[in-house]
Amino acid sequence: MFRLAEHFQRMTGNARMLHMALPHSVDELCDITVELLRRNAFTTDVYVRPLVYKATEEIGIRFHNLRDGFMIVTVPFGAYVDTTAGIRCQVSSWRRMDDNVAPPRSKSSGIYVNSALAKTEAVLNGFDEAIVLTQDGHVSEGSAENIFIVRNGDLVTPPVSQNIVEGITRETLMTLAREELGIEVVERAVDRSELYVADEVLLCGTGAEVSPVIEIDRRAIGDGEPGAITRRLQGLYFGVCKGEDDRHADWLTPVIR
Repeated sequence: MFRLAEHFQRMTGNARMLHMALPHSVDELCDITVELLRRNAFTTDVYVRPLVYKATEEIGIRFHNLRDGFMIVTVPFGAYVDTTAGIRCQVSSWRRMDDNVAPPRSKSSGIYVNSALAKTEAVLNGFDEAIVLTQDGHVSEGSAENIFIVRNGDLVTPPVSQNIVEGITRETLMTLAREELGIEVVERAVDRSELYVADEVLLCGTGAEVSPVIEIDRRAIGDGEPGAITRRLQGLYFGVCKGEDDRHADWLTPVIR
């Protein structure tokens, strides 16, 4: 499993935002997940989805003074989006929910209505994925992915203040770009029009992995093919995830059957 402890560390903080608490420590949750996968004896890629929820059988609108429940679902998982030939995106008419409305970084299930509206709009319009803007018109992220652009050799991504999920894959790519490729990583606001003139664009996430974007709003990105930096990051990421590159072996948790 990839960066398992970091996922549960993030979840612990996210739960606290919503007056929830996980029932075990991060180390205990890691051990439980390892045992769950071991018992299921999967032989394919697997998506692990832990969920903390309000379990009280009571009608009402509040978070406080309600009992918490916790579950982990593990399912075989193939490609979420095309990570080979590249994907075509649309800038959505739906804006990213603002942190003062409901915290997007919390990964709350209810907030995913925002993502689902954007993704459905894009797919029904003939695209593969959506890119959402903040209320003030800056690029936030994909429907369920963080976003990077390449401009003049730099890797640029919106900062956490742009209502993004604080992605673990995002942080992984930033580390790989700096340490393995020697590329400058810049966190700053990105305008919509800057997407169109970017040399490369990519989306990333636990499910999306590293997905090259070759077209946005029917405008080719670069030469309309996955870019060189995206491909190098993709190769590094998959090498680390699959245990083929031991330079970041501490990011992996083995599952022994």
